[in-house]
Amino acid sequence: MRYDVSVIGLYILDILGRPVTAIPERGNVDFIEEIRLTVAGTAGGVVVNTAKLGLRSLAVGAVGNDEKADFVLGAMKGLGIDTSAMQRLDGVPTSATILNIRPNGERPALHQRGASDHFDLPASFYDQVFDAPIVHLGGTGLLARLDGPRSVTLLKEAKARGCTVTFDLIAASAQTAPLVLPLLPYIDYFMPSIEEAQDMSGCRGPRDCAAFYLDRGARTCVFTLGSEGAYYADAAGTRLHVPAYAIDVVDTTGCGDAFDAGFITALHHAMNPEDAVRFAQGVAALVAGGLGSDAGVRSFAHARESVAAWLEAAKG
Repeated sequence: MRYDVSVIGLYILDILGRPVTAIPERGNVDFIEEIRLTVAGTAGGVVVNTAKLGLRSLAVGAVGNDEKADFVLGAMKGLGIDTSAMQRLDGVPTSATILNIRPNGERPALHQRGASDHFDLPASFYDQVFDAPIVHLGGTGLLARLDGPRSVTLLKEAKARGCTVTFDLIAASAQTAPLVLPLLPYIDYFMPSIEEAQDMSGCRGPRDCAAFYLDRGARTCVFTLGSEGAYYADAAGTRLHVPAYAIDVVDTTGCGDAFDAGFITALHHAMNPEDAVRFAQGVAALVAGGLGSDAGVRSFAHARESVAAWLEAAKG
């Protein structure tokens, strides 16, 4: 196969600054320590980190025909990501977010919806996009044209071609559930945050949420729990709660996307479920220690060494 993973969905340019305690009044200026531009989104943040972790990665999404797109595409190409399945659309902006990162790592955001709402994946792309053992769909709920029956068709085709399907979304609510529930029979690893899982299901807690989604067709649920770690549940009965690592948090932007990338990389390396979750937690922790959705991620070897060090520290 040409790729190790195809990453389909939401591609965003993030403009981040830290630390921000308040917006200056009137036209005044304040000074902060750091500003970054990053490729982000529930697909963009994943594909950047899978590439950094050594996977042959295909980016599949849409950007506008503007200066923001130039940065997004150029940054991905610089990491060796294949961008030939990215669409440049005239007349719409590249989706973008301004994030003012608070000293405690919180990230109030201002988002401009754009090209991702106009993204669709015609069948003419299928031979390329599904030329990978793992296919990730990220961003349901902010992919207006692809959401709904088009996504069902997409994931059904991925499974028909023997792909392992991983899935995540962003800013999900009860209103997102009708878009997600029909996809579950075609999802091998369903990976929302616990807040999103609860809001869509109406259940409370990871165990009850997992039962809800497994009963509706998902093969495995992997919920990120923030400072409480992560929870893994599969249809075969395996249940795992893996605690988070003790780190100093700088910015939580993209931690869920980093977790997805780490878990996909763990699947690529055939790790067992517990090691896969621990590795994914480690990639997320690396990102939380810096600014932006790829901060701290260098390579597979570095991530594995970081996980080993955190596990050893936890024993003490």
